[in-house]
Amino acid sequence: MPGTELFGAEERKEINDVLSTGVLFRYNHDALRNNHWKAKDFETEVKKITGAKFAHAMSSGSTAVATALAASGIGTGDEVIVPPFTFMATIEAVLFIGALPVFAEIDETLCLSAEGIKKAITSKTKAVCLVHMCGGMADMDSIMKVVSDHKLILVEDAGQSFASSYKGTYTGLFGKAGCYSFDFFKIATAGEGGVMVTNDEITYKKADVYSDHGHDHIGAVRGMEQHPYLGFNYRISELHAAVGVAQTRRVPLIKDKNRKNKKFMQDLLSKTTGISFAKLADPDGDSATCLNLLLPDTATAQRVVDEMKAAGVAGFDYWFKNMYHFINQWDHIKELRTISKLPIEVLGAPQDYKNLQLPKTQEVIGRLISFGIKYKWTEEDMKTLASKISECVTKAMKPVHA
Repeated sequence: MPGTELFGAEERKEINDVLSTGVLFRYNHDALRNNHWKAKDFETEVKKITGAKFAHAMSSGSTAVATALAASGIGTGDEVIVPPFTFMATIEAVLFIGALPVFAEIDETLCLSAEGIKKAITSKTKAVCLVHMCGGMADMDSIMKVVSDHKLILVEDAGQSFASSYKGTYTGLFGKAGCYSFDFFKIATAGEGGVMVTNDEITYKKADVYSDHGHDHIGAVRGMEQHPYLGFNYRISELHAAVGVAQTRRVPLIKDKNRKNKKFMQDLLSKTTGISFAKLADPDGDSATCLNLLLPDTATAQRVVDEMKAAGVAGFDYWFKNMYHFINQWDHIKELRTISKLPIEVLGAPQDYKNLQLPKTQEVIGRLISFGIKYKWTEEDMKTLASKISECVTKAMKPVHA
């Protein structure tokens, strides 16, 4: 992914600022840190890009999702509508705050659809945890209508879609709170890190306290701070935040190049019979981290995967078989294999996870093959890759004889 392609002098400078003081902790120690506040700087850079009123950096995108859910008032026994196509951290976050995941259908945007959400709503539904997948965005007009009509809380997991937007509003800012991941595989990386954003001050303050053992961060003596309520340690270190600062500053440049590279690849591949592309609810808001191919059907997609492996084509994901991003392989979630009892095991699951009927999701993900867009691709690189992909698709599209 682009963030890891561009690590250099800027990141080293920010890290060395921290090392020169020895203050690796994000709070307090004002006299020692020489005015270096990398977590605060990281949050500022995220706000500059997204326009969020409030941003809070944490140890990971996963902890950011858990904190966003908790700070939005979601907890034990609450049903939360979730997608079956996401990095499993989304589902883990819901489970570990005590809530109950309810799986709903996605569509060709690769995100939950308004229709899917509507069909999954019950009298116990409290929230939707909407995931914006593969650099794109959900169809927010239709989804916000369902959320509003049913008075649901919306939390957005935009871990894979930092800097994407829908009709001028950045992903993460439609609901109560939203989250971004800055792990090693994102458009910008902190090594490990996540940021929660919100336009609601109360939600922000709750997140600030919750993610640091309940500290209220009032006063200059940490050991004498008040604890308004329980929390846990989801803090980011100054070292990780330092990397995040430099990386986030690069995002506008990366996004611009991503879009050019993606368009170049799509223009080449669109000439090949059998290749179409995942739907973008707002093409102007694409962060363009992924080139998402849709093949005619699952059988064809699987033949294409086989052809690409045989031809030595690399850099793609076939999510239908992916162990971490698609529900078909989540046996440990379906069977609730835990090392300590979760609330869902006491309260009961709201669905039979072993026998979910999600035909639209199965059809879309069965057809989907994604390539990560590289910032450093040359035109020659892209022409070579597109030619190989096209050859593999053409071979896979030939009639199969018994």
